[in-house]
Amino acid sequence: MDITRREFAAALTGVGGAATLRRDALRSPATDPCHLPAPIQALTPKTDGVAPITDEERRARIVKAQRLMEARGLGAMVIEPGSTMHYYSAVDWHPSERTFAMVISATGAPAWVCPAFEEARAGELIRFGDDIRVWQEDESPFARIAGILKDRGAENGKVGLEEEVRFFVMDGLRQAAPSAELVPATPVTAGCRMIKSAAELALMQRATDITILAFKAAFATLRAGMSQYELGNNMTAALTRLGGSDPWALVGFGKYSAFPHGSVQPQRLGRGDIVLLDSGCAVEGYQSDVTRTTVFGRPTRRQTEMWNLERKAQDAAFAAAQVGVPCEAVDAAARKVITDAGFGPDYRLPGLPHRTGHGIGLDGHEWTNFVRGNTTPIAPGMCFSDEPTIAIYGEFGIRLEDCLYITDQGPRFFSPQSVAIDQPFA
Repeated sequence: MDITRREFAAALTGVGGAATLRRDALRSPATDPCHLPAPIQALTPKTDGVAPITDEERRARIVKAQRLMEARGLGAMVIEPGSTMHYYSAVDWHPSERTFAMVISATGAPAWVCPAFEEARAGELIRFGDDIRVWQEDESPFARIAGILKDRGAENGKVGLEEEVRFFVMDGLRQAAPSAELVPATPVTAGCRMIKSAAELALMQRATDITILAFKAAFATLRAGMSQYELGNNMTAALTRLGGSDPWALVGFGKYSAFPHGSVQPQRLGRGDIVLLDSGCAVEGYQSDVTRTTVFGRPTRRQTEMWNLERKAQDAAFAAAQVGVPCEAVDAAARKVITDAGFGPDYRLPGLPHRTGHGIGLDGHEWTNFVRGNTTPIAPGMCFSDEPTIAIYGEFGIRLEDCLYITDQGPRFFSPQSVAIDQPFA
């Protein structure tokens, strides 16, 4: 079933900056279990044996945050609902105009600020810290936060704000605690979240394994005349049947594969078209992000040459991602391959118009990035995408994306790389 361009545009949602197909917004036979293509119907869940993050590990994260806060001279850190709150506490709470916040001070257990009428629900979710301060509808939540800072001896020093804290919360806190110096908490939150534990890596590995299985099933449904929406729906249906949560897919056919984050133009697959599919899902909140580019039919010499150049650039990035090397060196290595072939230079088109890779974990895009100017040293436990796109507008685009993690011995991929333009899977 086709949808209108307006319906497609309304279904686009941002995931770490990427426009993606939200599965529940595109109803078609591909998402109806009674009409799934056979390769999708054959899939079964692959989430058996998944081990969630333990409370013990979350407590260790809070201790690490406190150690980093002490090193930075922060007396406390304020966190609103989102992935960072989930990271430290496993609490998932919808952010609204009614302030709900977690306060981690440099010592002691976390404290919480909650709307009074939500206290019972909050009590069901909160496992770390029993200091829950409520505010009535005619009272200020920021005064409650200020009270926590005062009681923890942090009202006259530096207070870190997690990067997703909204302006009205910051402004309210600034007025309620005028002696506090509000500063970014990113050195603390990124300092914790950038380095993944073995448990986190295992969840990301499972999400990637599911994604590769879904790719194989989705590519088995390719047919002449199908729309990009149909392939996207097949992919998200496959991810769901395999047990992945929050599935998403980005599709480009032919010349529209050159659009790094997709095009709203209606597309029909034809013989000889490049097929670019970028997709992922989550397992226990931890994300995957994989892109495969192939051709429907027999590839041309030009398509094959560009695909091989892209693979060479991806290999160069991987080889450069060594412990202690600055992140910008990885981007430089991939970009050199592409510019030496006559593209660019720099971020110009045709060529590689974006960074070579981004951090990944609980968020699809998080700290830190393979990009020029980022001198952050690569360290064991970091995770990145490796995706040096070659975009040639009016012709096609090629992107190979596999995520990697850093060990003491160097980088390791979560997924096997593509073998060739007509062999997207090892």
